[in-house]
Amino acid sequence: MTEIYLDSPASDVRAVAAGLLEKGCRLAAAFAEDRRSVEACDYIYHVFEQPHDSRYLLVRTTITAGDPAFPSVAAGIPAANWQEREIQDWFGIVAEGHPNPRRVALHDNWPDVNPLRKDFPIDAVLPPFEGERHVYRPTLGEGVFQIPVGPVHAGIIEPGHFSFAVAGEPILYLQLRMFYVHKGIEKRFEQLPVPHAVYLAESISGDSSFSHATAFCQAIEQTAAVEIPARAKQIRTILLELERVYNHVADIGAIATDVGFVIANAHASRLREMILGLNEELTGSRLLRGMVCPGGVRRDWKADQLDSCLDVLKVFEGEFADLMRIIETSDSTRDRLERTGILHPEKARGLGIVGVAGRASGVDRDVRRDHPYAAYDSVSLQVPVYQEGDVLRRLQVRVDEVRQSLALIRAMESRLRAGSYRVPMPPLPSDRCALGAVEGWRGEILHWIRTGPHNRLERCRIKDPSLNNWPALVEAVQGNIVPDFPAINKSFNLSYSGTDR
Repeated sequence: MTEIYLDSPASDVRAVAAGLLEKGCRLAAAFAEDRRSVEACDYIYHVFEQPHDSRYLLVRTTITAGDPAFPSVAAGIPAANWQEREIQDWFGIVAEGHPNPRRVALHDNWPDVNPLRKDFPIDAVLPPFEGERHVYRPTLGEGVFQIPVGPVHAGIIEPGHFSFAVAGEPILYLQLRMFYVHKGIEKRFEQLPVPHAVYLAESISGDSSFSHATAFCQAIEQTAAVEIPARAKQIRTILLELERVYNHVADIGAIATDVGFVIANAHASRLREMILGLNEELTGSRLLRGMVCPGGVRRDWKADQLDSCLDVLKVFEGEFADLMRIIETSDSTRDRLERTGILHPEKARGLGIVGVAGRASGVDRDVRRDHPYAAYDSVSLQVPVYQEGDVLRRLQVRVDEVRQSLALIRAMESRLRAGSYRVPMPPLPSDRCALGAVEGWRGEILHWIRTGPHNRLERCRIKDPSLNNWPALVEAVQGNIVPDFPAINKSFNLSYSGTDR
């Protein structure tokens, strides 16, 4: 079991949350579920990670249909800010006492709709959007200017709007506006049979396709009480680490190029291509799509594929060491990265920051170690943690994790067991809930599901790490200069697609 449930009256939610915080718990997610057609109510879930317990704690509050409101915990737990506002937008359930109840997922000029309600048709055609668009905090003071960036960017990235207030080059504050291309994926999950839904999970965030699909499959397997074979667990672990490696090395190069060290990025791009080619050889997909499935993995590996994997990683490891020598001996690069974009540890903990950004700011958490899945319970995992919270340490966490990923892959391959790589899945029992958790390369990924009849889902809640971490960017840029923003932004490298799911 990966989770336990605690039913709480609405009047006690804030006290329960405060008590859990005092015990060292962290808010991992908040979401709603429409159960009006079967139970005449809605549910609000606040998901807490517990210290020294591999199970997540879900505090569930029943909301009666006649009183669509719940007590917000965002004033005391900033990590709940966006997620509780999402509940308001998607379900029309008011977060009472929220310090900033403005729309976040639905933009200001959207009509008054609640798209995740069961009675909202997925093929609904909305009228033309009218009214005032989002109003940003005005820039005030002599010599203070506003710099708008986006929502359409020069690079091949998805849309997001950054509004800077600057006095010369120093950044006074930053305002964000996301959710420009919401895809309705959570609603779409309710329309698909489970075997097809795996492919949907892979498309939540393209560079995390294997991690998202694995979290989804783990939730499905838990509802069916299916234990996947040891070989499948080990293959999943190898592929999860390959996904981490190709993304981390790409980020290392991109951070270098954002401070003018283009040659380092050229080397990093070549190394990324080396891993992408290996991915294709092992799975048929450069981005590891079409491999994971409920019950294990879709295809087994032959001995020559494993030999090729080890050969490629041996060459990669040597050339990655060369790349890091180039970067680490560049004084100008270190000067641009050190003490730039600082996210202080106390701020990171308060915002619930996860993954690379959290570990660079003193947050010692990793789902692989704290909530073991796949074959991670069979290896020793050293989680790199730094206290400085700057761009340099976010880069260093990536470096440390690449090196450890290579060691993990070799360990998995050396003990890869013979046997089945997949077990058949029975029809899913109806009305079962489960939580799948994975440490994606950006951080904690959560998929919570409730099964329905006919091998379909009643609800699938997706929590991408970017939803946690965007507010950290606002904190990290303050007091820095505009030319340093690209490197700060890239050191977080958050997913628009994962946020706009």
